[in-house]
Amino acid sequence: GSYFEKCDFETDLCKALHEWNLQSGWIRRNGQSGMEPPYSDHNGNDSAYFLSLSSKMRSSSATLRTNVFLPTDEEHICQITFHYWISQMSGTLMVGLQKQSEDTITNIWQVSGELQNQWKANTITIHSTEKYEV
Repeated sequence: GSYFEKCDFETDLCKALHEWNLQSGWIRRNGQSGMEPPYSDHNGNDSAYFLSLSSKMRSSSATLRTNVFLPTDEEHICQITFHYWISQMSGTLMVGLQKQSEDTITNIWQVSGELQNQWKANTITIHSTEKYEV
């Protein structure tokens, strides 16, 4: 059977992400608290929370890392759908996969150089015969 977990930031960092990630330049905020866009979440709700990269971090990179996921197989595939907003031309958003036996992170999706100033959604499907983090 399929198992589905919705991940939002209403009370804290969602269960899939490591708590300590927020030290790396990400801040949890909503549209009302912003001096800059976005002024609402992807549903147009200005009081709903999302993660935003602090403006102090504009010139460097910041990572968000998930907890460890179990291997996938014929029955258990992993699909992650996420909403994102890019507000500067030079920004790149990347999704990487790190398998348990590997030291390196493999880039599995990225978007850059589009100044959208709107929420977009993307779904990635992950296949891994061993435990992994995203």
